[in-house]
Amino acid sequence: MKILYLSCAMGAAGDMLAAALSDLLDGDADFAAELSGLNIPGTSISISDVTKNGVSGKSFEVYVNGESESDTHSHHGHCMHDIEDIVTSLNTTDDVKQNILSIYKILAEAEGRVHKKDVRELHFHEVGMLDAVADIAAVCIAMKHLAPEKVYVSPVHVGSGNVKCAHGILPVPAPATAEILKGIPIFGGKVNGELCTPTGAALLKFFADEFGDMPVISTEKTGYGMGKRDFDELNCVRAFLGYAEKASELCELRANIDDMTGEEIAHACKKLLEAGALDVWTENIGMKKSRPGVTVCMLCKTVCSEEMSRLMFQHTSTLGVREIKCTRRELSREITEAETPFGRVRKKISEGFGVSREKYEFSDLEKIAEENGLSIMKVKEILSREG
Repeated sequence: MKILYLSCAMGAAGDMLAAALSDLLDGDADFAAELSGLNIPGTSISISDVTKNGVSGKSFEVYVNGESESDTHSHHGHCMHDIEDIVTSLNTTDDVKQNILSIYKILAEAEGRVHKKDVRELHFHEVGMLDAVADIAAVCIAMKHLAPEKVYVSPVHVGSGNVKCAHGILPVPAPATAEILKGIPIFGGKVNGELCTPTGAALLKFFADEFGDMPVISTEKTGYGMGKRDFDELNCVRAFLGYAEKASELCELRANIDDMTGEEIAHACKKLLEAGALDVWTENIGMKKSRPGVTVCMLCKTVCSEEMSRLMFQHTSTLGVREIKCTRRELSREITEAETPFGRVRKKISEGFGVSREKYEFSDLEKIAEENGLSIMKVKEILSREG
């Protein structure tokens, strides 16, 4: 399972998150092309290499009409309708546009609750400028290219003291930021200043699957997204991209049967598989009164155990179903296509726990064998020889 972990020990802003993810994608031509082709009106984006506290990373800078703007402190604003028009006109995919608008909805709803205004009437002093559009778009595009299966985020450092914004001097975290971060683990500290902005908070809230400690992963890449200000502590968001072994919480359902025919048991197993069982199998057993019997065993998701037990009762003669909770550790699975002398053939690739294996899809091998008058063993031999 591909995992992205974001360490927000020095908070998070839109530009820092964009920079950290850009660092992970450094050298990815498709990401660079999509980012440079956004065509945000009057806006240009610059990603540069920087070093802070002896650590190399990326800085994400947005220029609006030739001037650099901060993530959240402009005194000019756009209403929600303006933002929607800007986003829908971007040169990017529909899924990225939808994610950008969903993130702005998080921002708009937080601002609306804080200022007690209708979302459509809001003017986004802190979050509506074009540089924020660029930050959010960059993060959304980067997430599409990274394609993590799960995103974990550390507790978020919000800073301390006060922040100057369009509404005056406000405590840290700013009211909109505090609203967005409800239910998310946060902490303050000795750093005086705003470390987590509304844009950063909204991005984390939208993309995070879980907040907490760093999970056990095998890290492949680390990205550093540098903040604009300097502190004694390295001011950055760290992004870790890696893999974790899959483990699923499942249920094993078992029923002992001594009064069904083989045909009836086979039909029951078929119905259980059709209903969504992950696996169904039988075991020969000896039962009371020396009767030979069969245990019908089924593996299913925990949330489905009650319904699958009902189907076990419906399709078998059992009077009782035993439920055993278990953990299944899994190899990641992917199906690709390979060019072969027989044309394109599907191949299953499995990886994890230090193991990597692959094999051709049996139904494809069977079809090739029938079409060419060969045995399946001969087809496999030819494919193996051709590499």
